Amino acid sequence: MHDGLNSAQREAVHHLDGPLLVLAGAGSGKTRVITHKIAWLIESGAYASQHIAAITFTNKAAEEMRQRLGAHLSGKNIKGLTVATFHALGLQILRREAPLLGYKSKFSVLDAADAQHVLTDILKTTDKAVLRRVQSRISHWKNALQSPEKALADAQMPLDVQDASAYQSYQKALKAYQAMDFDDLIRLPTELLQGNETVLTHWRKALRYVLVDEYQDTNACQYAMIRLLCGVSGALTAVGDDDQAIYGWRGAEVGNLRQLHTDFPRLRVVQLTQNYRSTTHILQAANSVIAHNERLYDKKLWSEAGSGDTVTVLCARDDSEEARQVVMRLSAHRFERRARYGDYAILYRGNHQSRLLEQMLREEKIPYIISGGVSFFERTEIKDILAYLRLVSNEDDDPAFIRALTTPRRGVGAQTLEKLGEYAGKRQISLFAAVFEAGLQAKLEPAQHGPLLMFCQYINRLQSNVLRLPAGELLAELLRDIQYEAWLFDHDEVRAAQSRWERVQEFVGWLTRKGENDKKNLLELVQTIALMSLLEGQGGDEVDAVRLSTIHAAKGLEFGHVFLVGLEDGILPHREAVENGSLEEERRLMYVAITRAQRSLTLSYCQRRKRGGEWQVCEPSRFLAEIDPATVKRTDQNPTDPAQARQQGAARLAQLKAMLRTNEVKE
Repeated sequence: MHDGLNSAQREAVHHLDGPLLVLAGAGSGKTRVITHKIAWLIESGAYASQHIAAITFTNKAAEEMRQRLGAHLSGKNIKGLTVATFHALGLQILRREAPLLGYKSKFSVLDAADAQHVLTDILKTTDKAVLRRVQSRISHWKNALQSPEKALADAQMPLDVQDASAYQSYQKALKAYQAMDFDDLIRLPTELLQGNETVLTHWRKALRYVLVDEYQDTNACQYAMIRLLCGVSGALTAVGDDDQAIYGWRGAEVGNLRQLHTDFPRLRVVQLTQNYRSTTHILQAANSVIAHNERLYDKKLWSEAGSGDTVTVLCARDDSEEARQVVMRLSAHRFERRARYGDYAILYRGNHQSRLLEQMLREEKIPYIISGGVSFFERTEIKDILAYLRLVSNEDDDPAFIRALTTPRRGVGAQTLEKLGEYAGKRQISLFAAVFEAGLQAKLEPAQHGPLLMFCQYINRLQSNVLRLPAGELLAELLRDIQYEAWLFDHDEVRAAQSRWERVQEFVGWLTRKGENDKKNLLELVQTIALMSLLEGQGGDEVDAVRLSTIHAAKGLEFGHVFLVGLEDGILPHREAVENGSLEEERRLMYVAITRAQRSLTLSYCQRRKRGGEWQVCEPSRFLAEIDPATVKRTDQNPTDPAQARQQGAARLAQLKAMLRTNEVKE
C-alpha cells in the first residue's frame, strides 16, 4: 500500500510510538507522507477516521489533501475525518462552544476589511496607515494570546496605551455585534481549551490524532492550540521545514519547531531530504545559500533528476532592460524547448516589481496571470457595494449589515450599534431582524432607533424591486441613493477617489451586461459573484500563461522554469529586514524562490533602478555571492549594451521561429 515511498517517508508514515517531527525539505513529498500516514492510521486500525484531524494553513492545501485521500482511500470509510485550516478548526470548536463565551452559535466572522470598519469608528480616523498599524498590533497581541487587559497593563509609552485602549474598545464592539475576526477563531478556542476542563476533555476525545502541515509557520497561539489538543500523550505528527520559515513578519515563530523537543521529550525526528522536484544544480545553489544561516537542523537536499542546466545570472543596465531581457529569454527558451507558457514563472520580492514585466509581456503578446496581488472582488470599494447586495440577498448577513450601515455612515453611532448587537445576541436573531422588534425600540432613544429603521426599510424597498427592475437600473439607483461617489471624494485624495469610482463603474457595467446577457436578476447575480469570489485564483494551473508572482505567494508551488528578478541589496534582502535583523528570514525567502524551479533557473539584477522618479545605483544581492560558483553560469561580468542585447535577442528569436516553422513543414 505504500509503494513508491522512500525509506525516510515510510519511517514517517509508520511511526506511531509518540510524537513525530517530519523535517520535509522543499519538494520532498510532504503531502504524500501526510496522506499516506492518515491512510495508515485508519487502515491499521490505530484510529477511527472521525478521531483524526489534519490541519493546514490554506484552503487550497486542505482541498488537495482531501482529493488525494479520496483517491487513496477510495470506497473506504473516511466519514468524519477532519481536514481543515487552523481557522476552520477553530470555527468548528467555537460553533459548539460559543455560548460559554457569551456568543450565539451563529456569530458572524468579519474579514480584515470589515474589522477595519469597526476600528475606523473607534479611532475616529480614516487614515489607512494608522488603521493598518493598529490592526496589525491587535493581531500581534491576539496571536501571542494577550488579552486587552494584559496589553493595557503592559503598555508604557503613550502610543502603546492608545493602541491597547483601542484593542479593548474593539473587542467590546465585536462582542456587542456578536462577531469575531480571523484571529479570534484561533485565540478564543485556545483560551477555552486552557481554561475549561470539560471543553478540553471533549475535544481531546473527539480529535485523538493530529497532523499539522507547514509547522514552521505556526504562531504562539496556534502552537498552544495544538499542544492542548494533543496533551501529554503527544499523538501528533508535525510536518515542517525550518529553512522555509518566511512568515516571521506576521507572527510565525520558527522556534516552535525547537519547542517541540521541550514539550514532547519523546519526540522522534525524521528528515526528508530527497527532492523530487529539481535538478542537482538548482539544489546545490539552494543548499549553498541556506548554509549561511544558523539552522535548527542541518540538512542537504539531493536529487536523482540529474545535473540539469547550470543556474544563469543576468545583469541589466536598468529595470526596463531587465524586464526586456527576461521576457526575450523566456520567449526564446520556450521556442527552443517547445514548452508551454504555463511552464514559466517570474518571481519577485514585492508586487510593485510586476509593472514593467507586465508591460513587456503585453508588448510581446505573451499571456500571463498574476498571483499575490489584490483581486478585483477584494477591493474595498467593490466590497462596499457588495455589502448592500449581500444584505438585499440575505438580511441575516450581519457583517454585510454592519458594513452597509456604516459605508457611508447613516447617522448611527458606535454606542447604538453596540446596544443593537447586545440585544440581537440575547435574542439569538440577526441585527436586521432586531431593528424591527419593540424590545429594541424600548432600549433606544427615538434619535437612535430612527436611522436604523430607515436603513432597514430602504433595504426592504430594494428587495421588493429586485424582481421588477433590471440589475443595472437597480444598481444605478442604489449608488444615487447612498451618494457613494460624493462619499469617496470626501474620504480620499482626488486621484485615489477617482480610481475607486472608476472601478465601481466598471463593476456596475459588468453586472449590468451580465444581467442582460444571462437574463439574471440582481439576486441571482449576487450568488454568481459569491461563487466567483470563492473560485477566483483556482484553476490558474490549467491556463497556459506565464505566472507572475511574489515569492511569498509562490510558496508551495513549482514551475518548470523560473526567472527570479530584482536580486539587489535593498530588495532581496529587503532594506528594512537588514536594518531590523531579519536577514536570515530574507535568506530563507531566497531559498524558497530557488527551490520553486524544476529544470532551469535564471537570476537577474540591475545596475540602476528608478525609485521615486530618480535613478539609484544598485548593488547585487549579497545572496548571489553565496551561491556555489560551480553551479552558476554568469553573463553579468561584462553586461551587453542594451541596444546590442535587443538586437541579439530579436535575431535569436527570429532564428528559432524559422527553425520551428521548418520543422512543422517537415512533420
